[in-house]
Amino acid sequence: MVDDDQSLRELSRKILRQFGYTVITADNGQDAIDKFGEYRDIIDLVILDIIMPGINGIEAFEEMQKIRPDIKSIFISGYTADILQKRGMLEKDLKFISKPLIPQNLLKKVQEVLNMTG
Repeated sequence: MVDDDQSLRELSRKILRQFGYTVITADNGQDAIDKFGEYRDIIDLVILDIIMPGINGIEAFEEMQKIRPDIKSIFISGYTADILQKRGMLEKDLKFISKPLIPQNLLKKVQEVLNMTG
């Protein structure tokens, strides 16, 4: 779970852990890349905020894909999907959830992405 907002990271971690997921958190893109490199064999899914200072979520994910091309992802943002698409930051095939995160929506999207093949 990668987000520069500590309260959102902790809330998401708590929600996901309640449903049996192991969660590693990172507070920025570089931290996420570093932790992904360290734990690449046990991470099944990365959840990344698109807009962060320094390395944004999309850039961090691209680096993670160099390490493991098959890694699954969900992107989150306080901006709506249409605004992000207009800025060229959100491709149609990316999995996306708008903030504020609603626990049921987060859990549903995590299950959906984890169950995807290919």
